[in-house]
Amino acid sequence: MQQLIDRIRRDGVVKPGNVLKVDSFLNHQMDIELINEIGKEFKRRFSDVDITKIVTIEASGIGIACIAAQYFHVPVVFAKKAKSVNIDGEVLTTQIESYTHKRVYDVIIAKKFISPKDRVLIIDDFLANGCALLGLIELVACAGASIEGIGIVIEKGFQSGGEVIREMGMRLESLAIVEGMDDKTGEVFFRNEV
Repeated sequence: MQQLIDRIRRDGVVKPGNVLKVDSFLNHQMDIELINEIGKEFKRRFSDVDITKIVTIEASGIGIACIAAQYFHVPVVFAKKAKSVNIDGEVLTTQIESYTHKRVYDVIIAKKFISPKDRVLIIDDFLANGCALLGLIELVACAGASIEGIGIVIEKGFQSGGEVIREMGMRLESLAIVEGMDDKTGEVFFRNEV
């Protein structure tokens, strides 16, 4: 998605340790016009699939998933990173390790929100090593629902997550695939442009 690539080049910040900060427009302050275009692009890429739910993980994926959901006309279910007193009934749970936060989280979805009848599209902002995505896949599988596709805004193609997910036979659509970054120059290199 060229509009996204252009925005990453203009406003993304490359930090040491292969960190790409896009917090000025994607996952802290949100450019709703850009995210609206991202939602339209996910709908275009998955228009051949009958989706009944979009699943994401808190917090950065929620806004993107909600805007995409308006094009699919389906609810969004997000995995919570902590069980609160207002989650009642049976829950689906797994553990994930966050690449950026360097910690392990228990992630939870109330079982009543995903059923074996659901056809799920998973959406998230980043894919790096794949831990969060594997956790979401596990939760959806435990519910007995089918995963029809996975939409990622930015994939770090130089890390293993995308390869692992594709080797599982999952349909993975990433809108921008970063092949490399230079923290000294701030340059970001994208697949098919390297």
